[in-house]
Amino acid sequence: MTRKISRTLVATVAACLLAFSSLGHAQAVDETPSALAMTGDAIFVRPALLATTIVGSAVYLVSLPFSLLGGNADEAGEVLVMGPAKATFVRCLGCTRTGKKPETVQTSNDPAPS
Repeated sequence: MTRKISRTLVATVAACLLAFSSLGHAQAVDETPSALAMTGDAIFVRPALLATTIVGSAVYLVSLPFSLLGGNADEAGEVLVMGPAKATFVRCLGCTRTGKKPETVQTSNDPAPS
């Protein structure tokens, strides 16, 4: 019995990792959090959001047959799994909005050497 549960859990985690691979293309966030905000986020908020993602995934799996019958499986997955996962893994450390910080690219106006 426990072997079946652990196999189901491993399959669920693998499916979630495959589904979340596209999260790297998130919207840019323009925030500058303080060191205290980053520390609090790393110690308290991220573990709580990870637990929320895991519990949401379990609830989604339990409710999936009913969601499929109701026709709202995508919405249930977005709210129960994707929302907490984006807040956990895509949000910059200490930021309050989900997204990635834009990378700074400096361009030179000098002409290329011949």
